[in-house]
Amino acid sequence: MEFRINDLEQIMSASLVTPQQDGTLVLSINGKERQLKIVSFSSDELEFILENKFYTIRLIEAVSSHIKFVINGQQVTVKKHSKLTEILEKSLALIDKGSGENRLSSQIPGRVVSVLVKVGAEVKKGDSVVILESMKMQVAVKAHKDGLIKEIRSKEGSTVARYDVVAVIE
Repeated sequence: MEFRINDLEQIMSASLVTPQQDGTLVLSINGKERQLKIVSFSSDELEFILENKFYTIRLIEAVSSHIKFVINGQQVTVKKHSKLTEILEKSLALIDKGSGENRLSSQIPGRVVSVLVKVGAEVKKGDSVVILESMKMQVAVKAHKDGLIKEIRSKEGSTVARYDVVAVIE
């Protein structure tokens, strides 16, 4: 699993290597193996020992894009799917500059989960047109301008690449 903590530039990588007989977990964090022993666990709090140091984590918020928690008194935000977030931010910045074109393009590669409009439908800027699934997350492709749907170039179940045209708006 890859994740980003707060505003750190480095993307972290962690995975479970193996559970031990005594309940200790061997984790790989950025390629280095570490041992973790869970002391107590509840729905919103976790106490554990990592490399002979005691930690307490209390969950504040868990949503699809990030998790906020307090670890030993310090608030931390972990962004899930950090590469997807970067792609979306860059793509949305390109769309906001306003190319003036009629083509509505996908910001990410993914599978078309749902086409929400039909040819001839009226849409407003920001209306969801197509729902894509990528990295187990659903992302809406939204209209970049007001207009009428002239053409739908994607169908449910198909896959699209980044910048593929999914619809034409006039």
